[in-house]
Parts: sequence; structure tokens; C-alpha cells
Amino acid sequence: MEDCSGSLHPKAGEGIKRFNQREFFEAHEELETAWKEENGSIRDLYRGILQVAVTYLHILRGNYEGAVKVYGRSQKWTRNWADVCRGVNVRKIREDAQTVMQEVLRLGKERIFEFDISLFKPIQWTERRQWFCDRCGDQMYETNCKVICPNCGNRFDCSDLNLYFD
Repeated sequence: MEDCSGSLHPKAGEGIKRFNQREFFEAHEELETAWKEENGSIRDLYRGILQVAVTYLHILRGNYEGAVKVYGRSQKWTRNWADVCRGVNVRKIREDAQTVMQEVLRLGKERIFEFDISLFKPIQWTERRQWFCDRCGDQMYETNCKVICPNCGNRFDCSDLNLYFD
């Protein structure tokens, strides 16, 4: 997939944060919003991550069949991505979900309530922030601890970012 440059949709970032707090329903909602609002193939990655969140939600609710079914769907949407895409460690999401599903299958329908939730690992990602120039409105880019506007040359040192952008 060639849609890995750029930043995550803000709702996708929020969804990942909720996922990492084990708020899987809320993660699904945020990621679904990003999926609906985004253009391009990156939508499929958001769909895959939200399917993993739904898989985990089914596990917490003891829904063995739902977990197995949705896990299968998640694989369709996460398998063809680069190991890291838009700062998200997709390879680790796949591996972690596979480990979770192996345990679900080992426990089976009758013992799914014995699932050890410590197997739910957080999504590893590097949050990329976007800045827009206060002079001309163009997107600014971070390089060597400087945030620079390619249009007008406006620049800030990283130590100034909290002052201007937070």
C-alpha cells in the first residue's frame, strides 16, 4: 500500500489512544469516523484496526464466535500494509492480535471468560503533529528540531512549539 506517507486522521489518533486505554468500543467509534472521513486506501488500515478493537470487545463480552469472525475480517484489512504506516506499527498489531486469537482458540467457547486481558497490548505509534503557519496558512514541516513553512519561510524552534501551538 502506498498511502503510508502523511499523518493519521485526528480521529484515528484518538481511536488509537482509546484502544491503548482498553476502551475498545470508543476506539471503534473514533476509528470508524476516521474511516468515513478519510480518502484513499489508508481507510482500509483504519478499518483493520477498528476490527481488532471489536475483536477484543467481543472477547471481553465472552462472545467467542464474534471474536473469531471479526478477527478474520481484521486480517483482511491489516495484512498488506507496511510494517510501519503513518507512524503505526502495523506488524505488531498483527502479531499481537494473532497471539490474542491463539489464546482465544486455545480456551474455546466454554472458557473464553478465563482470557487474560494482559494479552491486550497497546498499539505502538509515533504521534505526528501537524502545524500550520500563522502567517500564510500553509502546512509546516519539522526538520532537525525546527518547524518550517515551505511557502513563506516562517520557522520556529521545537522549544517554541508549546508557546505557539499548544
